[in-house]
Formats: sequence, C-alpha cells, structure tokens
Amino acid sequence: MIIGGFQKLTLIDYPGKLAVTVFTIGCSFRCPFCHNPELVVGTTNFASSQNNSEKEFFEFLKKRKDKLQGVCITGGEPTIQADIIEFIKKVKKLGFLVKLDTNGSRPDVLKKIIDLKLVDYIAMDIKNQIKRYSETAGVKIDEERIKLSVDLIMNSKIAYEFRTTVVPGIHTPKDFLEIAKWIKGAHVYWLQKYEETKILDQNLKKKTKNKTIDLEKIKKSIENFFGKVGIR
Repeated sequence: MIIGGFQKLTLIDYPGKLAVTVFTIGCSFRCPFCHNPELVVGTTNFASSQNNSEKEFFEFLKKRKDKLQGVCITGGEPTIQADIIEFIKKVKKLGFLVKLDTNGSRPDVLKKIIDLKLVDYIAMDIKNQIKRYSETAGVKIDEERIKLSVDLIMNSKIAYEFRTTVVPGIHTPKDFLEIAKWIKGAHVYWLQKYEETKILDQNLKKKTKNKTIDLEKIKKSIENFFGKVGIR
C-alpha cells in the first residue's frame, strides 16, 4: 500500500467513532477543487510530520487497539491500490471497524470489498450530475462504472453516505436536482462547503471568483429525496 501519511486521531472522518485516518497516494480523477493535490499527483511531502510506511502504520494501530474504534481509509483513491483488499484484511484482523472513502471509479474492487464484508461504512463522492461527470472530475469518466458503484453501495447492507463538494462556478442548483433524482432514496447525502485554500488547479479561482451558491436553498429543494440531507 502506498501511504502518504496518517492522522492519528479524528473525531469527524468516521461518524460516531474515534478513528485514525490513513491517506493513500494516487487518484484516478483530477478534480480541480481537490484539497489534497499532493496525494492526487503522488508527491511524497503530504505531511512531513506524519509516518508514511505501512509498517509504521500497523505498529501504531497495534498500540491503539484499546483506544481507537475505527480506521478511515481515504486518498487519493484507495481502490486503485493493488493491495487494498489485503490492507483492509490486516486492519480488520486487528479488530478495527473500517470506513472506506471512494470516488466510485472501481466498482469491481468495491464489489469484492462488499462481498467479503471488509468494510463497515462507505462514503462515496458524487462529483456532479452524471451528464457533467467528466467535466467536473477533470478526466474522461466511464459513467456506467460510477452508476454501478452507486447501485452497489445503496443495495448493500453497509452504512453509507454520499457527498458532493459544492463549488460555485462549477455546480448549479439544477445539478443538485438531477443528482437527487439519480440517487433518490439514499440514506444520507451531504453538501460540502467549498473552501478555496489548497486546490489542485489554481485556474479554478477564475471560475469561482465572486461566485456564490446557496447551500441552504439547495438543501431545501432536495431533502425530500433522501433520508437525511446535511451541510458541512
């Protein structure tokens, strides 16, 4: 597993659990608004204060078995890692709950993980309405693979959430109505506020300049489609 680092304690990445978050390097998307660009492009200076070897990570987990409940595996995109399944098995063997963050680009891997009952929570990013997916993700997307991942997650018996980072200048209110129709019936859908701090493509600032988008208004317009809609 190619690890960029790990956060030793998180109270927010895994809902309701004390957890550690491990960041994998490499991603199949190039979303201009990505806030972890160093993980996407594979540089090694993700966090100089963090450990970045698998051995060190598991040594840390063994020491925290009685203090932490879960492990959040994020990226980058974890499902493009060749040994992701074996990595999760090692985590589970230590008795931890596992939350997987994914962009849904590898439904084949996701299906194996679900079938093997290796994860306890899945969070999938919904980049945009399906017709605008490639435009938003920054690369040509196989839309059917994305839709298959959504179906796999919604039809599993695993706790899950979908989430969209709402970017002024990229997203429109209409996009969220289309998203709501697409993933109608999902248990949880989060609208995430876009923060222009560290992003992958600096040119995005030209699109977002002086633009706003009303998250509360969007939330009200789509909340009947879901079990829960929240803003964070």
